[in-house]
Amino acid sequence: MYPITVVGTGYVGLVTGACLADFGNTVTCVDADQEKIERLKSLKLPFFEPGLPELVGRNVAEGRLKFSSDLVGAMKGAKVVFITVGTPPKADGSADTSAIYAVAKIVARNLDGYTLVVQKSTAPVGTARTLSKYMRKFAKRGAEFDVASNPEFLREGSAIETFMRPDRVVIGAETKRAQETLKKIHDPLFLLETPMIVTRLETAELIKYAANCFLATKISFINEMANVCEALGADVQQVAKGIGMDRRIGPKFLHAGPGYGGSCFPKDTLALASFARGAKVKAGIVEAVVAANEYQMKRMVEKIAKAVGAPRGKRVGILGLSFKPNTDDLRAAPALTIIAGLKRRGIKVQAFDPVSMPGAAKLPELKGVELKDDAYETARGVDALAIVTEWNEFRNLNLAKLRRLMRKPILCDLRNLYDPDEVKAAGLVHVGVGRGRPRD
Repeated sequence: MYPITVVGTGYVGLVTGACLADFGNTVTCVDADQEKIERLKSLKLPFFEPGLPELVGRNVAEGRLKFSSDLVGAMKGAKVVFITVGTPPKADGSADTSAIYAVAKIVARNLDGYTLVVQKSTAPVGTARTLSKYMRKFAKRGAEFDVASNPEFLREGSAIETFMRPDRVVIGAETKRAQETLKKIHDPLFLLETPMIVTRLETAELIKYAANCFLATKISFINEMANVCEALGADVQQVAKGIGMDRRIGPKFLHAGPGYGGSCFPKDTLALASFARGAKVKAGIVEAVVAANEYQMKRMVEKIAKAVGAPRGKRVGILGLSFKPNTDDLRAAPALTIIAGLKRRGIKVQAFDPVSMPGAAKLPELKGVELKDDAYETARGVDALAIVTEWNEFRNLNLAKLRRLMRKPILCDLRNLYDPDEVKAAGLVHVGVGRGRPRD
């Protein structure tokens, strides 16, 4: 087992640190935000993720996991340093890697014996190799280190499961020492027969982007098919089922809805398109995926607005604010774009989310939105109720009760959670996505 330092206590850093500690390593998670570190020491996590509080608490109690704001101190004795800081998109869509280099500079100046520096933040292809050259400028003469790429494939809402039982582990490393160190760290996955891909730095980095862009493509594709279904009288759920049975396609990510969001897909599609342009390569499919996703969210606004009619005096209830269930992550959430579109039309909005309400209350984008305590309060007095995030508690709502609470009985089921005939039988109008009806 290794003494490990994880720099950055965001989603990737905290999950990675806790899971590596659970593997038996001694892990120090470092963040420059002193207040955040103090909260973590008190076991107050900065975001919602099922099972993570218990995992962090257990490993802190057993002495394998600790938190610090002192990176230089945390470097002493560390044999492996994972960089997990943010790489937000710039205005042109390219990734801002400045935080990675800022950390690498400090690490280079404070190397303590041979150290493997693992670039885990999602960064443009070529970052790890450039990082190695950059660190050499600041490291002491004769300092021994390697830079590797070990991209993360965490799924928010099931992050622990995807770390502990991954589909694969990708190791981008070009020395035997670096390769063997990363393999050893992931030894606990050996009994699961987890595939490990050992490859060059650039290949490892691109695998991450290619995976996310392909999944985003599947989402945008089925959303476009949903729009075709509405125009031609077909049912997208049956279309998705029919094509998903083909093993070459598979059923995952073929669920029509309001578009993708979150911290990965929007950022990574833009970044891949950006660095492809920089390499003078056209990534037309990825650019089309981005455009299709933006269009889909606008289409949802139009769908709701059409359902309520003239906007004057109208009110819409929104169920679900986080970009997906089992997380409180509001980054690039479709609900925010939809709400903004409704507000521009003069429609008043009230909303509820099972987990993300504290974060929602702080967002300037939701200024003027009435935040409610539950789904039924959100339905009270509205001209339409829209399900935007497929939380389980929204799958079995009392439709008759909704009908009594609503001013107009319109359910905009943007995740296709309900059978249209069931909704109609309860006295509500069902507005789905891609649920076309045969034309006369």
